[in-house]
Amino acid sequence: MAYDGFHMTRQQPIAVLGGGSFGTAIANLLAENGHHVLLWMRDAEQAESIRRLRQNPRYLKGVEILVQVEPTTDLSSTLDACELIFVALPSSALRQALQPFAAQLGGKMLVSTTKGIEADGFMLMSQILEQIAPQARIGVLSGPNLAREVAEHALTATVVASQDEALCRSVQQVLHGRTFRVYASSDRFGVELGGALKNVYAIMAGMAAALGMGENTRSMLITRALAEMTRFAVKLGANPMTFLGLAGVGDLIVTCTSQKSRNFQVGFALGEGLSLDEAVSRLGEVAEGVNTIKVLKCKAEELQVYMPLVAGLHAILFEGRTLDQIIGVLMRGEPKTDVDFISTDGF
Repeated sequence: MAYDGFHMTRQQPIAVLGGGSFGTAIANLLAENGHHVLLWMRDAEQAESIRRLRQNPRYLKGVEILVQVEPTTDLSSTLDACELIFVALPSSALRQALQPFAAQLGGKMLVSTTKGIEADGFMLMSQILEQIAPQARIGVLSGPNLAREVAEHALTATVVASQDEALCRSVQQVLHGRTFRVYASSDRFGVELGGALKNVYAIMAGMAAALGMGENTRSMLITRALAEMTRFAVKLGANPMTFLGLAGVGDLIVTCTSQKSRNFQVGFALGEGLSLDEAVSRLGEVAEGVNTIKVLKCKAEELQVYMPLVAGLHAILFEGRTLDQIIGVLMRGEPKTDVDFISTDGF
């Protein structure tokens, strides 16, 4: 019989790789839906505190972790035991962690939840997974999904994206629940790119908030950011309509307006006058947008895509400019059409 979808019994565990805030939140969601979850993390001390206290005090303080979530530090046996694997590792750690286990990943369903880009070769996480495990079935999960709100049962929606329809159905089946809706898309590239790109603009939105800029200004920044990231993604082959969905405008809005967003927090600290290093260390977690900004600026120049916000933010973070200077430059720029995919004569 051909293997199609999630045919396993409830007894077969589901793996979540990465014990950060999002990995922990996803593991708890799966557990609530009746699944046994193996939550793999490198830090034995962290695993022990989850086992003992049923809490992840470093990343999701105050959230009770269900008993069906089993913390583990043995990656090899975790991969052997599971067909469906959610990958919630930081972009900088993903390749290094999984490469040694490539042989065990063939035929498995690997769903990346990491919103980042690897600098070397401008690779998205799902592309790295494909490179490590060409025989695996690959998908991505992305959307306006702040980990703490997911864990605290705020009504949330996300997108699972893959050309593999059975994989999408499997993810919907195990994750869809009382407070968590899962939509499907076949535009894996566009969905994943939306998740990675919006982090950059959230840093700028955080800076604008710290500097007390008006609501009009913040709305302008978010809307122009959407135009800019869509323009870039379409140049790389994504579907522009994807950016009108949860993984595009949805994720951009939450990340650019919420103080719970890690990238927003880094931007806010910068707006208060902290250096980039100070802002990142105050956060104490990975803010993917900081890594993405350098990669994105290089790629935009290489593709000759007009990205004034990215260039401006790069100038602030790495070239010693201020946000006021950059906004001055942006305001002097020649206004183009409002929406790139509609011509000015209405057709």
